[in-house]
Amino acid sequence: MPLTIGVVACGAIATHIGQIAKRRDWPITIYPLPPLLHNHPEKIAGEVDRLLHEISGRYDSLAVAYADCGTYGALDEVIARHQVPRLAGNHCYDIFAGQKEIARLSAEEPGTYFLTDFLLRSFHRSVIVELGLDKHPELLPDYFGNYRKIVWLATSPTEELQIAATQAASALKLTLEIQPVGDSGLERALAEILELN
Repeated sequence: MPLTIGVVACGAIATHIGQIAKRRDWPITIYPLPPLLHNHPEKIAGEVDRLLHEISGRYDSLAVAYADCGTYGALDEVIARHQVPRLAGNHCYDIFAGQKEIARLSAEEPGTYFLTDFLLRSFHRSVIVELGLDKHPELLPDYFGNYRKIVWLATSPTEELQIAATQAASALKLTLEIQPVGDSGLERALAEILELN
């Protein structure tokens, strides 16, 4: 009987994980949590803990497909209790582009706002509506006044996403830079925590 793995995943990268798993024929079942938890990172650890409890015992092993994601170590306390691995890094940007590249881009321009394919697809809902900018556009300088540019970490660039990226930059009044990154960084990180190669 093949090894089975349950993966508690950030909803913002769950589709990428599913594509990689299908491509690599990995025996995993993905349990995505709502992507909008990122707007309330203090809730991420509790939700991961709840879901790990719920699926514990159903699989040969478990893993967590989240970086720290603004939990400031709270997620690490959860995974230590459950004795499961998680993705390395501070956020998914580190996973897609690599920690060194994100550090370089941030040092080059501290006012950099990073976007992924998922965030571009859900930009209006995840950013504009969640921050209340649809009803109070005058808040834009309060939220984004210290930013200078958007860097789109493009995993699967399409013409549709290119248009969305241009619109996002225009909405936030920022310049746009596109960094093609693919999903190989995520694939390597997953293979490591799932112990699948």
